[in-house]
Order: sequence, then structure tokens, then C-alpha cells
Amino acid sequence: MLREKWPVGNIGVDTSPGCPYDARMNACRLARSADAEAIRDIYAPIVRDTVISFEYEVPSVAEIASRVEQVLQSRPWLVYEEAGEVLGYAYATTFRSRAAYDWGPEVSIYVRSDVQKRGLGQRLYATLFGVLRAQNYCRVVAGATVPNESSERLHSRMGFQLIGRYPAAGYKFGGWHDVVFWYLPLRSLPETAPALININELIKTAEWEWLTRS
Repeated sequence: MLREKWPVGNIGVDTSPGCPYDARMNACRLARSADAEAIRDIYAPIVRDTVISFEYEVPSVAEIASRVEQVLQSRPWLVYEEAGEVLGYAYATTFRSRAAYDWGPEVSIYVRSDVQKRGLGQRLYATLFGVLRAQNYCRVVAGATVPNESSERLHSRMGFQLIGRYPAAGYKFGGWHDVVFWYLPLRSLPETAPALININELIKTAEWEWLTRS
């Protein structure tokens, strides 16, 4: 049975919080290894010039390709493409390795600096959440170095709730930096955790075809 697209799904155990953005996926698709250079180019200035990322060195294209492939073994890594250019990306990774955490992955999102404030982040996130709900995930967690007004605004608009603040979580550029964490319910919690659907199985289904059409 096809679920309604984020944010108004309400089929079976699916209920999503109020959120004003439409989950159109017409400009989003799964990442490929060939996208690694474009992804690295978006990420490089964030590593090199800011404390948004706690990495010290810009990863190579090969390393980015490896990360994409690793995520895509089970979860989505999406890119936002316009006129053949990758303008942003979002993905879900393991929050904690213990099995009981499996239904609540951590999500990350980056949009190229010259195309920000166009709503790409909302579309990417909404699409990512729709896919994760189709995989039967129940919650997502996100974190950000603060202050970061654009990230805080995006997560607030998407319906995330603040969990807490980790003081002096990381050291970069000669200073200590705090990190905040949010969570977002993707569905009402069932009594028994649902079986998770691998992204490589989901893409073979009619539901995937439906999710990827606006």
C-alpha cells in the first residue's frame, strides 16, 4: 500500500507532524559514485572555512565516493539536481551502532552556498523523510554546531524538536564549539518495531516509483 507523501501521511501507523513543505522529488534522486566530485565541492568549503563540520581535512573524491557507497548499502543518500548540476545533498547514517537504535538514524544535509534560501533544503529533507518512512524508520536525529542560524531555522521549519546542547563538543580553529541535537518523529510509534526495508529493495517497488514522482 502506498503511503501519502510527507508531510501528510496517515496510513497504518504512519502519522507525520505538521510541516508546510511538499515532498516533491522531481529534482531529487539517489546519489551515484559519479556525483562524488560535486558532493566534495559542496562540502569542501564547509570543512575548510567553517566549524559546521568537525572534519579538519577536506576528504578526497575517492573518500566521498566510498561514503556514498557505504550509505547506499542500506539507506538513502539523495542529491538535488537542476539542469544537470548537483546543488545539494542529504543522507541518513547510523546514529549509534547498538541494534536497538536502528529505527532512528542520524540525518545530514548540505546545500551549495550560491543556491541557498531557495527552499532546496526543505525539498531535500522532505523527500528524505518520505523515503525513510517508506523504509519503516520511526525517528530521525540531527545535530549542528551552534550558532548556525540557517540550520536552526531549517530544522525548526521541518518540525524538529530540540533535544539538548552538548557544550564544547569539538575543538576546531583554536576554539571549543557547542553542538545541539534535534529529533523528528516520522510516524506514531507502533507497539512492535516494524521490519526495516533496505533502500536497495525499496527502489524495486511501486512505492519507490510513486515516491519519485511529483
